[in-house]
Amino acid sequence: MSIISTARRTMKLGAFLPAPGHHVAAWRHPNARPDGGLDFAYYRSLVQTAERGKFDMVFLSDGAGVRTHYKDADELSRQGRMVHFEPLTLLSALAVHTTHIGLTATASTTYNEPFNVARKFSSLDHLSAGRAGWNVVTSVTDAEAQNFNLDRQPAHAARYHRAREFMEVTTGLWDSWEDDAFLYDKESGRYFDPAKLHVLSHKGEHFQVRGPLNLARSPQGRPVIVQAGSSGDGMDFAARWAEVVFTAQQTLGQAQVFYKDIKDRVAGHGRNPDDVKVLPGVFIVAGRTQAEAEDKYAVLQDLVDPVVGLGLLTGLLGDVDISHLPLDGPLPELPPTEGSTSRQQLVYEQARSQGLTIRELFLSVAGGRGHHFLLGTPETIADELESWFTQGGADGFNVMPGYLPDGLDDIVDLVVPELQRRGLFRTEYEGTTLRDHLGLQRPGFARSGAES
Repeated sequence: MSIISTARRTMKLGAFLPAPGHHVAAWRHPNARPDGGLDFAYYRSLVQTAERGKFDMVFLSDGAGVRTHYKDADELSRQGRMVHFEPLTLLSALAVHTTHIGLTATASTTYNEPFNVARKFSSLDHLSAGRAGWNVVTSVTDAEAQNFNLDRQPAHAARYHRAREFMEVTTGLWDSWEDDAFLYDKESGRYFDPAKLHVLSHKGEHFQVRGPLNLARSPQGRPVIVQAGSSGDGMDFAARWAEVVFTAQQTLGQAQVFYKDIKDRVAGHGRNPDDVKVLPGVFIVAGRTQAEAEDKYAVLQDLVDPVVGLGLLTGLLGDVDISHLPLDGPLPELPPTEGSTSRQQLVYEQARSQGLTIRELFLSVAGGRGHHFLLGTPETIADELESWFTQGGADGFNVMPGYLPDGLDDIVDLVVPELQRRGLFRTEYEGTTLRDHLGLQRPGFARSGAES
């Protein structure tokens, strides 16, 4: 049974854990583990640290290929986030080494099939006793398309068109069986109740899927749906399907506009806005003093390779080629992109509003990659998080440590206790599932499709 707290509203926190850390130069830090992406014990320790900090969930991003914007192998060799475990495999292993924290991974609707995704995430939900979350993406790079019989990725609108039907099929498959369909009655010889089996029999523009899913309905009914698009298509998609929305906003004003917009869109789909949690990404560097925090950040910034910084910026700008432009000149007006349109606009506006050169811009986004950046003491960081949380900018945050493991330790040991002291964040888990942590109801069975 789902446990929904009646206590005062508190922050929801996700821990975004790319192997070396979120800063583009994290892998070069003296205390970082550049090989951490292939070390299970390392990831186990990170997730257990986040669970010690009572985080709602950990989040693993993923792409279906090596996503790079560099011109040759030498430049490619400077990148520090090249190889890592397939996230669902990793989270399945981590499920048996944790007890409460949610386990959320990325899977693309462009380069997967609904049946496989439905089965894998439902399996993770069973293995973790109800802690699975799916970050739904449509993918943004040609490098991924080229691993799936394509030269270029489909157009932005086409990817979202496929994604909508993908969600209809996937959620329909998760309702193949009613909660009490399986009888396991040895005496009568009845394994399940045929009246409680529902075959999807979907035939649409992109997919033809009969079903049923060969897995009982999962502990959460279905995994928590997470979505990160901030374009018009992305926000409409989130308003229809998402239960958690990751977003990138750099000011409270921007966050408030986005927050109100997405909540209004959710209501427009006949859903309760409280059933969708908005978690902006926040890149945090914490120290016991301001000087200590600044010193930690300076170490990372001094390690930024200009080639890597330019490659990162190129990706954030939607693969627009800027390699021919002078690094100490301004960023010109950009053409439209088929990549992440919302992130391109956010970064471009940052350059314009702050008058940054291309070099200054890639140094500025080296850590946050377009997300909000907080540098300081536990008190000053908590002040800013509290402001966004209480003034209509967020329901919580997707926290991005600069480098790992130390950056996560700093957040758990310094920032989280300050949030707890202010009554803004839990001191103990109140339930066992990810839906419990987020304050989301377990969805009831929804019959759909043709009957068997």
